[in-house]
Amino acid sequence: MASKSTIAKMAHIEKLVKKYEAKRKELKAEGRYAELALLPRNSSKTRHRNLCKLTGRSRSYYRKFGLSRIKLREFAEQGLIPGMRQSSW
Repeated sequence: MASKSTIAKMAHIEKLVKKYEAKRKELKAEGRYAELALLPRNSSKTRHRNLCKLTGRSRSYYRKFGLSRIKLREFAEQGLIPGMRQSSW
């Protein structure tokens, strides 16, 4: 499980990305890279990392569900995800 500080940090970065998204796009289109460099570093999309909404795990994250593979499997086994069931052949 990720630390609370990591989860809080990613929430802060997500806010900054949304706040500066339009301005970054505008500066890139005009080729004004010097001004782009003056914006906060954490406002770049590449700084944001997807985390599991329950555990904060960063690896094997499923965008569609917002969960890591471990929690996704637990929920699927309990029948909490509609349309998903255990495979058998």
